[in-house]
Amino acid sequence: MTEQPLDPYADEPEPSLDEQAADFDAFFGEEVDKGKRPRQPLRVCGKTYVLPDSLPLMFTLQAERVQQSSSVDDVRAMLAPLFGRDALDEWADAGMTDRQFRIVLMYAAANVRKPGSLTMEAAARMHDEQESAKTAEGKAAGPNRAARRKKTKKRGSSGKR
Repeated sequence: MTEQPLDPYADEPEPSLDEQAADFDAFFGEEVDKGKRPRQPLRVCGKTYVLPDSLPLMFTLQAERVQQSSSVDDVRAMLAPLFGRDALDEWADAGMTDRQFRIVLMYAAANVRKPGSLTMEAAARMHDEQESAKTAEGKAAGPNRAARRKKTKKRGSSGKR
């Protein structure tokens, strides 16, 4: 006995969009249940934080926003998913410098992605190298005189002199 091919014109109900949808929530729920990725502890200004097992999307989005903003609230919002909303104020009150802040962010971002991948010393070196490169860029030769001249359109002559 041979199996009959499925009739594409049969009157079977089509599955709903919800039934057809890949279930992101179920997949990641099962992935979390299988065992979490290792998480990196980090001590900053006397308080120990445990970095998440992956970089929260909100951190990434806020990091982009902070680059275009000078708002302290935007920085707080960026730090909240990793360190809590009060971290910036606590660190500032403890005397953290701008350099130290940037090193902590570099360290945290790298070690969320892959725990143990970057030491604090390596993060400090990376920071300092990037700052040196920025400084050298700023001291690079500027454009020559011709490039600096403001280009203007010459107005057409009326022919009268």
